[in-house]
Amino acid sequence: MNKTVSVIIPAYNHERFIGPAVESVLKQTHSQLELIVIDDGSKDATGEIVQSYDDPRLSYYHQENQDAYNTINRGLGLAKGDYVAILNSDDIYTTDRLEKLLALQQESGAACLFSDVVPISDSGEEFSDPNFGWNVWHKKNRDWYFACGDLYTAFLKGNFMVTTSNLFMTAEAVRTAGKFCSLRYLHDYDYIFRMMLAFPGQVRYVHDQKLLYYRIHSGNTLSEAAVTGRLQDLDVIHKYMLAALPEQHRGLAAAGTARLLELRDELEQVRAELAGRAEPSVRERLKLLLAAVKYKLRKKLAKRP
Repeated sequence: MNKTVSVIIPAYNHERFIGPAVESVLKQTHSQLELIVIDDGSKDATGEIVQSYDDPRLSYYHQENQDAYNTINRGLGLAKGDYVAILNSDDIYTTDRLEKLLALQQESGAACLFSDVVPISDSGEEFSDPNFGWNVWHKKNRDWYFACGDLYTAFLKGNFMVTTSNLFMTAEAVRTAGKFCSLRYLHDYDYIFRMMLAFPGQVRYVHDQKLLYYRIHSGNTLSEAAVTGRLQDLDVIHKYMLAALPEQHRGLAAAGTARLLELRDELEQVRAELAGRAEPSVRERLKLLLAAVKYKLRKKLAKRP
């Protein structure tokens, strides 16, 4: 197939993982590609490792740290292929990923495709236990998709695309959807909604093939990122739920949704008070923090025209 795929790798301090990521692209069964690696100000050996590969299809760029979405946007501007794909510097493509997605795109005419994924650890071991937390979460989202049968509706329930690494798009689709937004944690989630709105019926989930190894880091802990990520999640879901409705119904949906969230927060507060605990637990404190920030966010959203 005489089509060039541009693969963009945004890389930051991933000297342990960048080699396997690069090799998973260069060893693809579809060899007509360009690999654009943008080092987003790494302080480790990431850049040296990338530049050690002698392959004319690979281009390396270094910049001061600008965050992932800006790095990806720079890569989109550099891409010259007929198709564009993204791979985070700690994830890995299956060897035949591009070949299979290209064939499916040619067959279906889809503007954007993504596959199922295999979760792996820092050391590359697969998380195969169905009771593993991530697997439970992902299965719940997949089951919802199969039950409702509508991709857009299913994404409102959860991001079963999982990661930016899963995006495979035509160059035309990228030009139409535009740049990634400035959400640190959920720029991929926002982007897939924009892609579905721009190309109704032309975003395809390859649910029966696992063509990407998605790395789940063992060092992840509950932190401020957990709060920020959920706040961004709230904003994205609210925005694109309303975007899917006729304009005359958006005010009604926004008001009802806001009240449902308020009721949930009020119930949690009443239950905590009835429990009579002098000191709330760490989990309860996090809930209270989330409730307070969500309240402020809802006030802000309510003021939008």
